[in-house]
Amino acid sequence: MTNTAFDTANHDGYPTRLAKEKWLERKDPTVWGQWSPEAPLTRAQTESFDKNGFLVLKNVFSANEIAALQTESSRMRSGEATLSAQNVITEPGSNEVRTVFRLDEENALFDRLARDSRIAGAVSFLLDDEVYLHQSRLNYKPGFTGKEFYWHSDFETWHAEDGMPRMRAISASVLLTDNDALNGPLMLMPGTHKTFVACAGETPEDNHKTSLKKQEIGVPSHESLTEMSRKHGIEYAAGAAGTVILFDCNTIHGSNGNITPNPRSNAFFVYNAWSNRVGAPFAAKAPRPAFLSSRDPKAPISIETGKLA
Repeated sequence: MTNTAFDTANHDGYPTRLAKEKWLERKDPTVWGQWSPEAPLTRAQTESFDKNGFLVLKNVFSANEIAALQTESSRMRSGEATLSAQNVITEPGSNEVRTVFRLDEENALFDRLARDSRIAGAVSFLLDDEVYLHQSRLNYKPGFTGKEFYWHSDFETWHAEDGMPRMRAISASVLLTDNDALNGPLMLMPGTHKTFVACAGETPEDNHKTSLKKQEIGVPSHESLTEMSRKHGIEYAAGAAGTVILFDCNTIHGSNGNITPNPRSNAFFVYNAWSNRVGAPFAAKAPRPAFLSSRDPKAPISIETGKLA
């Protein structure tokens, strides 16, 4: 299925970082593929994703698979595994690891996870295209001190600072620990993927250096968030380890801090349609570094079937 609502070579369909915030209607489909009985998602799941902009899939990975992933996650966080310094982000005010980027390059098992048909196959169906990893990372939210992630649309940043042309990307969060209502789970505003909030303010130079710890540019105003919440409500995506959350690139989402004793961690993969590869940024002088935005993928990922462990 191909949508030609606008020509990105000659027109920016989602202008942002403007003098004044405004709302724009989404110009792209949410589900690009055509459902059939052979699809990797049910009709109900496909329709739910189209309506809400996210989907929670329970029990995708087995206890043995999650245990193997947890072992590798602990190695990376403890310092036992050698990691590239530029791929590691620490918590504000401490040296505790918050995020490990380029997860597929840092660890072989997580590379295999990124290519698993249970995730990548479902995403490829929804996007009706081959896919590549625009970004991958391992997120930690430790007990007691885990910081919040403020409300935002990923696409706003990916469009403005990475040069992603269209809303043809999906994020997958693989829960490596149990997520409940209390330990800072992902929160989403269902239906907000249908509206693009063009944010106010210019992009500072090297904005990513501060936004990775606290995002202040490219986020909706309090007034917009209040209206979005009133119109759409807020849901949280809870689940046991092994759950997978798929969400559209433009769904407004965030998470609270974690002051419980229970840590929260997840593997996070951003799949972009091969036909939607990034170009020049739409609202920044220079693109973000490659560890945040894969700028020259050599080929679509090779999707694999079978158990991880």
